This record gives sequence, C-alpha cells and structure tokens, in this order.
Amino acid sequence: MVFSSFTFLFYFLPAFLLVYFLAPGAWKNTVIFSGSLIFYYYGVKDHPGYVLLMLASLAVNYTAAQCMGRCRRRSGRTRCMLAGMSWNIGCLFLFKYLDFVIDNVNLLLGRAGTGVQLSGAGLVLPIGISFYTFQISSYLLDVYRKNIRAERSLLTLGTYLCMFPQLIAGPIVTYSHVQKQMAFRVHSFRNVEDGLREFTIGLSLKVLIANKVGGLWTQVNSIGFESISCPLAWLGIVAYTFQIYFDFYGYSLMAKGLGRMMGFDFPDNFRNPYQSRSMTEFWRRWHMTLGSWFREYVYIPLGGNRHHLYRNLFLVWMLTGLWHGASWNFVLWGCCIFVLILLEKRWFGGVLEKYPVAGHLYMMLVIPLSWLLFAVTDMGQVGLYMSRLFPFLGNTGQAVFRGDFVKYGSACFWSLAAAALCCTGVPRKIYEEKKYTFTVTLVLVLLFWACVYCMYLGLDDPFLYYQF
Repeated sequence: MVFSSFTFLFYFLPAFLLVYFLAPGAWKNTVIFSGSLIFYYYGVKDHPGYVLLMLASLAVNYTAAQCMGRCRRRSGRTRCMLAGMSWNIGCLFLFKYLDFVIDNVNLLLGRAGTGVQLSGAGLVLPIGISFYTFQISSYLLDVYRKNIRAERSLLTLGTYLCMFPQLIAGPIVTYSHVQKQMAFRVHSFRNVEDGLREFTIGLSLKVLIANKVGGLWTQVNSIGFESISCPLAWLGIVAYTFQIYFDFYGYSLMAKGLGRMMGFDFPDNFRNPYQSRSMTEFWRRWHMTLGSWFREYVYIPLGGNRHHLYRNLFLVWMLTGLWHGASWNFVLWGCCIFVLILLEKRWFGGVLEKYPVAGHLYMMLVIPLSWLLFAVTDMGQVGLYMSRLFPFLGNTGQAVFRGDFVKYGSACFWSLAAAALCCTGVPRKIYEEKKYTFTVTLVLVLLFWACVYCMYLGLDDPFLYYQF
C-alpha cells in the first residue's frame, strides 16, 4: 500500500484516523501498532511471513535491551548488544546481500576454472527492512550507551518500530527523538490541519512532479541509450535527478504530515539539497536522518575527524552505497562520493565556499552524474550513457532522431519547470509566510484533487526508495 493510492487515501487512512481519534488516550498506541501491522501486511501479503520477521526483530531487540538494563557489568551489556545486533545485521545480510555475495563468489570460482557454482537463496527483499533495521539498531545502541533507558513496554517499542508513516522509507527516527511523545503528545485540530497540509504538499510533489518527470526517464530507457542524442541524454538524467528528489522528498513530507496528525514531530529529511555548493554540503542536506545515523553510529565511533579521517570517510561511504543496494553500481557510487568529498576537503572546497556561483555550477554538473550511477545498474550501460552525455569520449553511433529532446522534453516541460522552481525553496518560503490564507488553502485543495485525477489516470508509481 502506497500513500499515493486510492486504497490508502480513501479507505485505510480515513478508517485509521477515525478509530485513532475515537480511542481513549491509553489505547492510541495500540491503534497505531495494530493499524501499522495491517498496513505492512497489505504490502507484503504475497509473503505474509515478513510480518513475523519484523515482529521477531521487535522481540529480539526488546529482549536484548531488557537484558542490558539488568546487567551490571559492561561485558554482560556488550554480549547482549552483540546478540541483538547480530540478529539485525544477520537478517539484513540474509535478505539483501547474500545473493550478491554468492554471485560474486561464483564469478571468482568460474574464472578460477573450478567448475563449482553455489546456489543463490533467491529471497525476496522485505519492504522497508533497511529502514526498520537501522531504526531498531539505533535504539539498541542507545540503550547500550546508556543514552536512553530500555523501554519496558513491548507495545510502546512496537509502536515506535512499526509506525506506518515512516515504516517503509523513513525518515529514520531515533527512539530518543520520540520517546516523550510515545507517552504523551498533543492532539489538536491545528495539528491535524498542519499534517494534512504537509501531506498534500508531499503528495503533489510525488504525483505531479516526480511521476511526470520520471516518465521522461522511463522513455529514455525504453528508447535505448545507444539511440538517444546528447541533448536527450542530458534531459533524461536531469529528469531522473528531479524524480529521485521529489519522489523521496514527497514521501518524507507525507510521513511527516501523517505523524503530525497523530501528534508526533518527525525530523526533517531534506533541506533544499540542490541549492548546495559542494558535495559535502549536499550530503548534509539530503536524507539527513540516514546521514545522522551513519555519523552517530559509524563515523564518530571510528574516530570521526580526530583519527583516521580518510579511512572513516571511506568506510562510511562504502556502507552508505551498500545500504542503498547490493550491486556494484552502488559500491562505485559510494566510492565516487567519497572521492569528491575527499577532493573538496583537500583542495578546492574552500574555493567553492568563497565563490558561490562556481559552487552551484559545479554541483549542477556533479549531481546528475552521481545519480547516473544510482539509476543504471549495468556498468556497461553506464559507460554507454556517459558516451551519449560526452560524445567526445568515444564513438556514439548515429542518433535515431536528432530532434528527440524536443519531442520528449516538450511533453513534460511544465513539470520540469516546476521541479526547477521548487528546488530553489522559494515556493516553500512563500507557503510558510501565507500558509493559513484562503488562497493557499484553495491551492492545496486544487492540488489534492489534481493528484487524485492523475492517480485515476494511472500516474501512481511506487516510491523509488521502497526498493532500498
């Protein structure tokens, strides 16, 4: 079940909110937990055992945290923490990375001429496992560090882990951020109104911008990279650049809006990342909860800026790449981000800060190229696409239709223009200043029904980050 679907908008959400607001305060967490399990079951109904997998993760981490709370010796706490983390990492490895490792072992065995080949597990990746694994791991590690106390209520911890607004694709919320809200939160008409507004904005970004510009990228893939012109190649990767941002940003706003309706204050996940002047700044603004997770639980424990800076950066970006997918293109993507950040720190980062125009021009080139490694999993196709972007790199052949960029670009011109405008943050600033005026309210109502109409036409593509 996706947020941009009739099932969610007109059946699940109204029914859930009705039960939630009618329920007494002591029962509201129960309603969230139960509703979230129904929501998740709908998404994995072809593999219902994955609901049990998530509940098993809840039980294992709850038990490990309780054991840590009772242990007086650090060695005992460490054993409990390692047991819980072994389960978390083990499950993630089994479902997400095992076949990747087996494929590469088979490749090495084949080149060695052994004649031995291992069978892959062929497991279907459970929806949201990367997100909820990182979330419950942060809870366990915080209990181990004594930053928070182990939660005594299994229901409360289950509500935190399974909460449907951010269960599938984040934001990754630490328990310390919502611990007080789990016990007490304010429910008001204003919270519901603000939540609905945020949800509508996010839905609009997803349906009216991300899906529309994403259609252009789909067309480029359908044509074949060997048959597109240089201008269409650039237009296509720019379309994907907008698609991945407004797809994930839209989801994050919808999640934040749903949380607000229930009295929760989820952290922001984006802060105008395409306005950055360096890759270092970009990754402080993009998917901020994931960046905070790696900084808090990997980078700083390794020594941060104090010890082995470059080693720590390399490990963080290798893990970040692998977190996004079990494929070599994601590993290469992580390497490229590491190299760019390293170069900025060692050589030209100060220039980018001193001359903002140069920084913005640099990022206008680097951001789309970095997303190319994200969008295309076949490394041969990446090389082919690069040859279309930069014809001087090699023989690119003859384009089928040299005016293709006009034909395909004109179909989504207004969506591309809207995407470029929204990247500046100007529309958001105007909204914050005028958000409660009649005009803005009317615009939001019209946008909602425009989204409904587009969904009726079939423009309700799944969120890109569901695959991670």
